[in-house]
Amino acid sequence: IITLNPGDVIATGTPGGVGHAQDPKRYLQEGQLLVTTIEGLGQLNNRVVKES
Repeated sequence: IITLNPGDVIATGTPGGVGHAQDPKRYLQEGQLLVTTIEGLGQLNNRVVKES
C-alpha cells in the first residue's frame, strides 16, 4: 500500500486489556525497560524515566 522509509513511525494504538483497562490498573513505572523487537529488523529499548 505504501513504502516505508528509515525513520517512519507506525502508530498502532494500544490493544484492549492493558494498562487502564485492567483491574487493578497497571501503568509503566520509572526504571522499567520497554523492549520492541521486529524480527529481521532489530530491537528498540526504551527505559521509563520520570517526567521533569
